[in-house]
Amino acid sequence: MRVGVLTGGGDCPGLNAVIRAIARKAERHYGDSVIGFLDGWRGVVEGEFIEIDVNHMRGTLPRGGTVLGTSRLSPRMYDDGIDRVRATMETTGTDALIVIGGEGTLSAGVAVCEAGAANVVGVPKTIDNDIGLTELTFGFDTAVGIATAAIDRLHTTAESHDRVMVVEVMGRHVGHIATWAGIAGGATLTLIPEEPFDIGAVADAIVRRHQRGRWASIVVVAEGARPKEGTMELPQPETDQFGHVQLGGVGQAVASEIEARTGYDTRVTVLGHIQRGGTPSALDRVLCSWYGIAAIDAVHEGDWGSMMAFRGGEIVRVRLADAVAELKPVSPALYDVARAFFP
Repeated sequence: MRVGVLTGGGDCPGLNAVIRAIARKAERHYGDSVIGFLDGWRGVVEGEFIEIDVNHMRGTLPRGGTVLGTSRLSPRMYDDGIDRVRATMETTGTDALIVIGGEGTLSAGVAVCEAGAANVVGVPKTIDNDIGLTELTFGFDTAVGIATAAIDRLHTTAESHDRVMVVEVMGRHVGHIATWAGIAGGATLTLIPEEPFDIGAVADAIVRRHQRGRWASIVVVAEGARPKEGTMELPQPETDQFGHVQLGGVGQAVASEIEARTGYDTRVTVLGHIQRGGTPSALDRVLCSWYGIAAIDAVHEGDWGSMMAFRGGEIVRVRLADAVAELKPVSPALYDVARAFFP
């Protein structure tokens, strides 16, 4: 077979590890040829690709980013996008397309597959861990590790200067990174999109903590966290060229309110794209390798419209359309664990 691969959406630690695993089993076990489409769906629509083999992917297991490049473009952004995908599949002789991406990239895969333009198999990628029907998306463990390490470092400087430190982490619609890193890093409070916060209650909790002799506090804030209506104002977000809301700034707003309400010196650290970059963790390297092997196996079984998912300690297949139907929120039970450590 001739198998195509693309990586779409935001970059993520482990993308190269998935491509490497696909190339390895495709070439050495099945005798396939593999091509990689450049810059996500753009490469498929515009017919731009490179040949991929085992030698091409040597040394990429620990490498961050993606050797194929990525973008947020989708066939649905072109008037004739689906037809152009179909034409590319035919002219390149590509029998199947493994789509590695988050909700937006995978949703485009559903549309392409249902239109009969390509035989699609999906692999869930996002540091946000928000894809449905899978317990883990790759990149999440690495991002949590980076955020936790930053929180650990901020504890010591906060304690030295008797400060409150607000740490803004990624999490547009869900707060998985914030919740996990908040628990692992011993945060004082963790604010997530799923649970609108009352800034007055946040300030009161910090005052109670300091009155008990704790002279430093760490507040972890997901970039998509929002206050309860009427409790504080946030700047109106702008949208990018793809219609995505450009979040960020909530950390600074929360820090300003805390300082104004408590009188405590409060600083903000925005981790931003640091969470996306660099080498994947050991867990993500294993998970990516497993995902890649499972994806090429699904291709050879003709399980079109499936997505690889990690559930109960195993890689299983779920329907791609079902997985992207709605985002996976933070479990209330897990957030209760974080809340147990709040002042």
